[in-house]
Amino acid sequence: MTPSAATALLDDSFPVPVSANRDSRRDITRDMGVRSLQMGITALQEASAAFEGPLGEAFERAVELILGGKGRVIVSGIGKSGHIGRKLAATLASTGTHAFFVHPTEASHGDLGMIARDDVIIALSWSGETAELSDLVGFTRRFSIPLIAITRNGASTLGRAADVLLELPRVRESCPHDLAPTSSSLIQLALGDALAVALLERRGFTSARFRTLHPGGTLAARLKTVQQLMHGADMPLVGEDALMSEVLIEMAARRYGCVGVADGAGRLVGIVTDGDLRRHMGPALLDTPVRTVMTRDPITVEPHKLASAVLELMNRRLITAVFAVDDGRPVGILHVHDLLRAGIA
Repeated sequence: MTPSAATALLDDSFPVPVSANRDSRRDITRDMGVRSLQMGITALQEASAAFEGPLGEAFERAVELILGGKGRVIVSGIGKSGHIGRKLAATLASTGTHAFFVHPTEASHGDLGMIARDDVIIALSWSGETAELSDLVGFTRRFSIPLIAITRNGASTLGRAADVLLELPRVRESCPHDLAPTSSSLIQLALGDALAVALLERRGFTSARFRTLHPGGTLAARLKTVQQLMHGADMPLVGEDALMSEVLIEMAARRYGCVGVADGAGRLVGIVTDGDLRRHMGPALLDTPVRTVMTRDPITVEPHKLASAVLELMNRRLITAVFAVDDGRPVGILHVHDLLRAGIA
């Protein structure tokens, strides 16, 4: 084929309507987007309904198989299924299941050596007849390595070989030709996420462990705890027998906009804020006992509480600082500016 013929073929393959005016084209384009989304929603609903039958039972077996495995989860697929597989492996690995992706073609050229007998294989192929997966599938059968298949065709080579078959419903692609993997990729992705979430819940995967595996970026900031951000050594504190003159000196020195009040046993019994000062402003304020001005039973948090949850609390209660307490005793103070500096917003 000559270069000019190839160019003509490409041009003919992507006709652009020019007869409609700009506003009409905008409306048509928007309708196309909505139609695609609606078809995706329909596909997800069909996949969800399939859980009432064999798919749900197979899903349970797949989760138990992975939980019972002593090795890792190896995910494989090619084309769009391969892209979905890479995402599944990454999600599993980040949520407590040791997993990685092996490209099926590379597997045929030596990467089968990455797979051990104790591993579990998840193979994705919409048709179930992907030729590139044949060596990988054969390897699992030869060495009795558990194989989970995600496909729409249970009667396919992959479906028949699998120990656990996750057979998805045949859905219509949102592509107008029903060819480009769109709706099918969407439900593969959703099923993979469902596996990962079920596994993390069964493993009791906590937010603390999640934070360990996600040390960077905005997500890491959201997973910081009060203890990681609070100030401990310079807490603004006075005793409950103090006068307001002492409170004002402490408030000015610490610059948190508040002062905590502790009893003789060191327990936090009150707080004095800028609002308390305004409400009690008068000539005799300096000689007034702090217990007369303070707000009793102040809002407090635990040191292990997520900082993102504290920010939500501050916004809801309209406060700018909060004490962290352990067994009623203040161990630190956290200001809203600390949260903002940490990227928690």
